[in-house]
Amino acid sequence: MSTPKFRIAICGGGVGGLTLALALSQYPDIVVDVYEAAQSFYEIGAGFGIWPRAFKVLRKLGHDFEQQLVQRCGYNFTEEYVPGIQHRKSDQPVGFHLFDMVTKGNQLRFHRADFHGVLLSNLPPSCKTHNAKRLKSYIQPDRSRKSPITLIFRDGSTATCDILIGADGVKSAVRPCMMRELAEGMDPDSKQSVLSCSNPIWSGVTAYRTLISAEKLRARCPDHRVFSGGFTQYLGKDAFFLGYPISLGKYINIAGFTLQSDLVNTAYEADARIPRRSFEGKADSDWVGELTAEQFVKPFKNFEKDAQVLLECVEKGTLWAVHTVKTLPSTNFGRVALLGDAAHAMLPFQGAGASQSIEDAYLLATVLGHKATTLDTVPRALAIYDKLRRPFSSDVALRSRLNGQLFAFQTDVPLHELGNTVTKNWEWAWLTELDGALEEAVRLVENSSINIS
Repeated sequence: MSTPKFRIAICGGGVGGLTLALALSQYPDIVVDVYEAAQSFYEIGAGFGIWPRAFKVLRKLGHDFEQQLVQRCGYNFTEEYVPGIQHRKSDQPVGFHLFDMVTKGNQLRFHRADFHGVLLSNLPPSCKTHNAKRLKSYIQPDRSRKSPITLIFRDGSTATCDILIGADGVKSAVRPCMMRELAEGMDPDSKQSVLSCSNPIWSGVTAYRTLISAEKLRARCPDHRVFSGGFTQYLGKDAFFLGYPISLGKYINIAGFTLQSDLVNTAYEADARIPRRSFEGKADSDWVGELTAEQFVKPFKNFEKDAQVLLECVEKGTLWAVHTVKTLPSTNFGRVALLGDAAHAMLPFQGAGASQSIEDAYLLATVLGHKATTLDTVPRALAIYDKLRRPFSSDVALRSRLNGQLFAFQTDVPLHELGNTVTKNWEWAWLTELDGALEEAVRLVENSSINIS
């Protein structure tokens, strides 16, 4: 291969980082290195969904890739109007149906490891992956746009690149370095405001996650609604949970939540009675605990029988303190940019975190891979990415927070209006597309005279 246009380092091998690597592999003049903190590439978590807007982005990565994903979820994608999520009022002995959300196009649901595996299997040999490489900091030369960026890892090793993308999650090491760069030279108040975005904040939300055996549930209740109705949410005051099949129907993914609005932006204090869970190479142990079945079901103990049947199948689970990231003043500085949770970790109440990472990745690859982008113009390309993605992802984060409040009955919206309010708040996920932003990105890249500030 001839001399590459530039070398891109992606710190973080999750959904966003690997989607970016795969999207960039379409440009043979770009060299990509993915640095993952863990000893092996894997994804923490159970199930997650991809809404039509994000799935249409994934389709752009190739028909074979699309078919591999569809095979993992066990049903085809449609753009017709279909029943989406059943919602029930369940925090009482006899629950009742609230509303069915209808969506234009269906949500594709995956076991996170299955989705991750498809991404990995499609990376070409030209994309190099490196394990056990947790970033500590980076040094970006401030006087030359062509001098390499130096990456400093916690094992003492270093590497260089022309462009650094922080796809390293809510506890990103890239983000605080970037905030310090942004804050340099600011007045004290502005500097403090920017630096306050460096670290994640506790959302006041605690998540309860587990997988249960579909066979076990079927033995207890062969006609349980989760088999025929798919995605079901059991709503209650300050607590709710949802269940849906994944892995070709082998498991039922259960995700429960408690919302304590008075604790938003306070320090999370772990329950000493719950053992901490540690992941190889992951810095999550402070926020993640191991739950017994009894501990898992406790927040939902007064829910209706339909919900209890699911909970009776729980054998163990994990508790997660859900942290988010403040709205950043920028997701780029010089030749460094943030992607996914590193840029906008949000609450999970629109099932949009992974989808936003996918959209970030594809638009970022579009501006960096464009023939008009050179090493000299990389800062402008990253500024275009920020201009088009940051407002949108910030809006999704706000909508996700509102959804959680609606599901936990923490708003003044009456029950009979809940369905319409939730649906309107969520319609962007199936009624809009990324294509308009992609077209605008190309227009801005090709016309350098347009001011993007």
